[in-house]
Amino acid sequence: MSYSVGQVAGFAGITVRTLHHYDEIGLLSPSARSRAGHRRYDDVDLDRLQQILFYRELGFPLEEVAVLLDDPDADPREHLRRQHELLSARIARLQRMAVAVEHAMEARKMGINLTPEEKFEVFGDADPDRYADEAERRWGGSDAYRESQRRTASYTKDDWLRIKAEGAENSNAFVALLEAGAAPDSPEAMDLAEEHRLQISRNYYDCTYEIHTCLGEMYVADERFTETFERIKPGLAGYLREAILANAVRNI
Repeated sequence: MSYSVGQVAGFAGITVRTLHHYDEIGLLSPSARSRAGHRRYDDVDLDRLQQILFYRELGFPLEEVAVLLDDPDADPREHLRRQHELLSARIARLQRMAVAVEHAMEARKMGINLTPEEKFEVFGDADPDRYADEAERRWGGSDAYRESQRRTASYTKDDWLRIKAEGAENSNAFVALLEAGAAPDSPEAMDLAEEHRLQISRNYYDCTYEIHTCLGEMYVADERFTETFERIKPGLAGYLREAILANAVRNI
């Protein structure tokens, strides 16, 4: 039994372009080709793809994934054991961080010193105070929340327009990479993720790599934020999250 590249992409929830990229770099080459030269994947290929996606989810660079999977002494059960340990540690770390993490997109709505007319001009029909109570309840005791509230309280309409333009420019650059088929762990995508982190640090609070990673997780876990990014470009939320994670791994 073999499967086309389109079928495998559908099974795994990834793009055909990603599978082509994995083939081009030798990370996952299909076991066969059709008479027309089209890629055909068998069950062994699918098992390898599952391991690749596990390690990618954990933030391993593709080069390191290849080394791990091509180790002749590696036991498949050892891969699963290692992945389980890493996932468990990651879950525990995120749970510890959640109490103190500032939600960047909600935090910027705190202390906005604008008239109703200016709020509408800057934010359109998105109410900037909509999640104010929730944000204060969840993160009001954190240093990041207090710092964000201190800074934003003095922002003018021009400040918010500048911040909005910076965010749009960053999102548009991510969309361009996504449409060009660049991998989220490519240098270009990681550089954009770093600029995203620095924008938060410049405008709201000191956004560490750990906080940034947690924000990336929320972009796909919280449907409100997923919807925001998906309206810009389908697949953008997950792409941004992967780029943020890869950038954090690169810098930590």
